Amino acid sequence: MSTDRAYRPAHLGFLLLTLCLIAVNMRATITGIGPLLEQLTADTGAQLATLSALTSVPLVAWALCSPLAHTAAQRWGINRVLTVALVLLLAGTVIRSLPGPIAGLWIGTAVIGAALAAVNVLLPAVVKQSFGSRVPLVTGVYTALLAGCGAIASGLVVPISHAAGAGSTGWRVALIAVCATLPIAVILWALHHRRVGHGPITRHRAPGPSVWGDRVAWQVGAYFGVQASLFYVLLTWLAPMAISYGRGEAQSGVDTMMFQITGVISSLALPLILRGRFERWVPAVLPILGLIAVTGLILAPGGILWWGMLTGLTSGASLAMSLTLMASRARDAQTASALSGMGQSVGYAFAALPPIVFGLLHTAVGGWIVPLVFAGLLLVTQALLGLLVGRERFVLDR
Repeated sequence: MSTDRAYRPAHLGFLLLTLCLIAVNMRATITGIGPLLEQLTADTGAQLATLSALTSVPLVAWALCSPLAHTAAQRWGINRVLTVALVLLLAGTVIRSLPGPIAGLWIGTAVIGAALAAVNVLLPAVVKQSFGSRVPLVTGVYTALLAGCGAIASGLVVPISHAAGAGSTGWRVALIAVCATLPIAVILWALHHRRVGHGPITRHRAPGPSVWGDRVAWQVGAYFGVQASLFYVLLTWLAPMAISYGRGEAQSGVDTMMFQITGVISSLALPLILRGRFERWVPAVLPILGLIAVTGLILAPGGILWWGMLTGLTSGASLAMSLTLMASRARDAQTASALSGMGQSVGYAFAALPPIVFGLLHTAVGGWIVPLVFAGLLLVTQALLGLLVGRERFVLDR
């Protein structure tokens, strides 16, 4: 047995630990802004409506920058680009919390969004390249950590900010604190990068067909976009809905947190059901739980905590399913990177719209039934797309 093979299990364990630490910090870098908006408004004097746009900055960055991540990886290698992205993620987190003008908050958030675009795109390619048949398991693990730690961060930033002090000190410290393990993740990935090199570089390869013209790629991108849109609809509107049903501000925060945390359970459970003949139907079956929950919200809104948790099961499993498809519907790591870049660009561009539509419908009718019917239609669309992406078809196959 060669030295490389002898150390391969240990190396894969180290890489898995590194990916888990990266995942811990991915959503935590952005979910803390929403709960702190009131403090930001009081401290900066900016209007709440203006500062709320901070939560949309990452989505816009993901839509614009996701295709660029794959292009950069082709030119300089997956591992090198991911290293730069993680350093930028750390830099953006620091810039956002530096004392000074409010412009730093916007600039740091934009840098975080651009960095996360690359990380989102390239992680499925790294998993495809390194873990082979274990793609669903590894994807489920890091998706669960991403969702769970994002939920925990959104629940911790306010208590941390109160403990850190009044004024700008509190929220600045809180935004740094929930990403405390990010420097460790950057160091571990740098060590991995130093050991294995840059990863595949294809700049000398003759141009081939683009995933942008591939039907399977568009199906995967559409599936990703629809499932992401439902997550952001509920992340934005579940708390206001709960408050309108008579639940307090603290209770509505718990409702939103539990919606995200139950996604962790389903992310971890997904690899267990992606087996045998049933695997073909999983993408189409996942939205059924969400449809049951939306029906419950319409008919029995008093159970919003439980309906939100049921929707969280759909949301978490659907995200893990989407990321798994970006690896499993590609023949190699480079194609997975291209598919991930295209799919996430299309998906996040679409996902930015439904929360706005949901809010406009609520404003127009003065209630929640019509907006919830709209959410139900998103779930039906996801199920129909699931019938397509569940087939064993591969991107760029002819």
